[in-house]
Amino acid sequence: MNLRSPGLLARVAAAALAATMLAGCGASEPVPAAAPAGGGEGRTSYPLTVDNCGRSQVIEKPPARVVSLDQGSTEILLSLGLADRMVGTASWTDPVRENLAQANSRVPRLADNAPSHEAVLGTDPDFVTASFGRHFKDEGGVASRDRFAEAGIETYLSPTDCEDGRSINGGGKRTRPLTMDALYQEITELAAVFDVPSRGAALVQELRSRTDAATARAAGSGQTLAFWFADTKSPYVAGGFGSADLLARSVGARNAFADVADDWPATTWEAVVDRNPSVLVLGDLARNRFPGDRLGDKEAFLTADPVTASLPAVRERRFVSLHGAEMNPSIRIVDGLEKLADGLSTLPRR
Repeated sequence: MNLRSPGLLARVAAAALAATMLAGCGASEPVPAAAPAGGGEGRTSYPLTVDNCGRSQVIEKPPARVVSLDQGSTEILLSLGLADRMVGTASWTDPVRENLAQANSRVPRLADNAPSHEAVLGTDPDFVTASFGRHFKDEGGVASRDRFAEAGIETYLSPTDCEDGRSINGGGKRTRPLTMDALYQEITELAAVFDVPSRGAALVQELRSRTDAATARAAGSGQTLAFWFADTKSPYVAGGFGSADLLARSVGARNAFADVADDWPATTWEAVVDRNPSVLVLGDLARNRFPGDRLGDKEAFLTADPVTASLPAVRERRFVSLHGAEMNPSIRIVDGLEKLADGLSTLPRR
């Protein structure tokens, strides 16, 4: 964990031990209200130094006005009970997780996709989080982290999008497979930043327990999967080392495009047919950004197009559908893991 604060590691360890007793509460259980910061047991001591994707930042006090630039980051903050400190969200692919809907309804949505820099600054934030590094660019993004820092605004990029100090989504390439530990690190670090480490420990423990249960019942499925996120013309499929590849590995399956370095490379339907996956995992996106974002449009295209209709997986309708957020590296990936394990168990083996 890349945090430096007096006694913090010992307190997080104690919180994690206590959280094992809370794991059975389930994701829909309410999170208790935060107690005032004061450096007691299970609390953060400030100043807190956060080393995050090549940047070192000193957090003097818990952020009070946070903007989250991605659905994944938003749902982590909501799960930590921080809706009262959130002044804006953006970049949604799906409806918010059901157990978070009431809290999310109190938080302004700045944009369905990426917001403008002006829209973010208009909320007077003191902290900005993002799941994907493309947002932290002056050209083609919201604004660089340096630009936010010049305005006195601290920033945080998910460790799931960072390798060796560089953003994968911001232009880097993965050289190592993504693991769930990066997600757990994000939850733990954000919980420390916002002075709710016990909540972070409880959330991590719950996700670990659900992940273990899902992988246990899916072990050895032996299927070959192709994950189709969006676009009918040049389909975006899951490459190797990323979040969807992690899903495939977790259920004992093989990603048909595991040899491609990008997280979500654009490919051709001829390439999909050539690799002949035994199951197609289809993104069910609640947006209309690309042709075929929605599940019904995907299924209609697959059966009507003469190239894709030749696939045995299409003829036999060997489909599993996941929300877009469930294929991204966020708490929803555990929902996706559970749905994928259950979906594969209902399909006959090929």
